[in-house]
Amino acid sequence: MNAVFVDTAGWVACADAADPAHVRARDARDAALEAGQTLITTDFVVDETLTLIRFRLTLAAADAWWEQIDRTARLRWERVDSERFEKARHLFFQFRDKDFSFTDCTSFVVMRELRLTHALTTDGHFRQMGFQMLPVAARRAPRPGRRRR
Repeated sequence: MNAVFVDTAGWVACADAADPAHVRARDARDAALEAGQTLITTDFVVDETLTLIRFRLTLAAADAWWEQIDRTARLRWERVDSERFEKARHLFFQFRDKDFSFTDCTSFVVMRELRLTHALTTDGHFRQMGFQMLPVAARRAPRPGRRRR
């Protein structure tokens, strides 16, 4: 499938100009769209995103974000039905050494099911589960006196 999953952290980074990853996230989203990829998200991610945008920005910003995603034909919503919910619950309790949110687990289930490899997110949990993150983190300059390996 020619698609990229969009996580809450990716949506918020695109929406919030003060987010440190704003420009890189917006550019990664636009590059995916220009490459003909479909954006995929879930109802659980939209729930989180609306809430975060409302409280980090404003209710008006959440409304504007909603209007933008609601109008696009390039976004496909996946619903977390009872089967996906149960698979997510299993993952949530399986990885006791991780601090995955339940929404993360629902996203992992959907990504695995749809065989997606890339997620637009700044949440390192996606990398921990073996997915590629977009945007790729900016490389830090090495500290003086330290060698890169």
